[in-house]
Amino acid sequence: MEDGPTRIPIYTPEFAADPHSAYRRMRAEYGALVPVEMWPGVPATLVVDYNTAVRILGDPEHFPADPSIWQKTVPPGIPIMPMVEARPNAIRTSGPAHTRYRESIVAALAGMDLYTVQPIVERSAAPLINNFCQDGRADVLLQYVSPLVFTVFCQVLGCPPDIGERVAEASAAMFDGVDTDTVNAIMGGALLDLTALKREYPGDDITTRLIQHPAKLTDEEMVHQLVLLFAAGVEPPLNLITNTLLLILTDTRFGGYDSPHITTTTALQERLTTDPPMANYCITYPRHPILLEGVWLPAHQPIIISMTACNTDPKMNNGQSLDNSWVLTYSTGPHACPAPAREYGIMLARLVIDYLLDMLPEIRLAVPPHALEWRPGPFHRALASFPVVFPPSPPFEL
Repeated sequence: MEDGPTRIPIYTPEFAADPHSAYRRMRAEYGALVPVEMWPGVPATLVVDYNTAVRILGDPEHFPADPSIWQKTVPPGIPIMPMVEARPNAIRTSGPAHTRYRESIVAALAGMDLYTVQPIVERSAAPLINNFCQDGRADVLLQYVSPLVFTVFCQVLGCPPDIGERVAEASAAMFDGVDTDTVNAIMGGALLDLTALKREYPGDDITTRLIQHPAKLTDEEMVHQLVLLFAAGVEPPLNLITNTLLLILTDTRFGGYDSPHITTTTALQERLTTDPPMANYCITYPRHPILLEGVWLPAHQPIIISMTACNTDPKMNNGQSLDNSWVLTYSTGPHACPAPAREYGIMLARLVIDYLLDMLPEIRLAVPPHALEWRPGPFHRALASFPVVFPPSPPFEL
């Protein structure tokens, strides 16, 4: 694959507006491996074939996740750098370092009591809905889903609101491509303060369990594990919720929320298959030039797995989503998303959606689906807003 104008940009508004058509064209024209630009002037290879992706993700010896060498070859200030740069955490390392970081995170997540998630959602959801229920219209992404997801995750993480607000600012900037120095300064300062707080005042939360793990993470290592946890614990569940809610409200197969044939779980399973919240990610960097599927992949150039394209690979997907344990939404291999995190994300999404639809059962999309704006970017599948209308309702008792 040579650099040049034939590379397909995956960061543009046009790509975000209709990625499925783009994936079909990619597959027809290039096969399994597609020459793309992940940012202007930054080449990469996008994997759109399921079996090829599984082979790559299961072979960290030839396809490690450490971008250290690659990032020396690109401008350091490119806006996507906070999402891809080298960090001493479980997603950006290989070998013994990866094992150490992953074991500490898995142990910290395993200590979550998922039964506490529902009461947190119930306590936090009603006040948010009361802020707009009398108006008859709202942007449920900005006014409900986003603050609710962040509030819940901060509580299970053990992050107080003042630090959480700073992290929220940095998290939004990270996914929207604000400059690297700004993102890292805000995020790093906030998470260093959280680490110091929990070292002095431990609690029953993920941050404390990370600190107390036998790996004995340093302050710097703690910051980078927490960056990963926030990146995985907020943006993907948020996107999963809004994308699933869109399916429930607009797809005629489901007949609306009142249809006896639909459950939120069914809709979530379909979205996890066909439109995962992180569409393209799980980036690896070959140690050496390697021949794969008849294509020479250069050393240290990013290979991005398109979870969406692989999940909808016609060789694998028969149109059924209920038994979707095979999908790559959560990756596979040594860097696969840990089970406790998957369970948390799905439970949270179901609770957030069901609570909204129970309180505002006549909610409808305020604009035609084609008028919705999808946020551009190479990695996520994310709406920019979610305008809805509904009959005005008096505030609910708290």
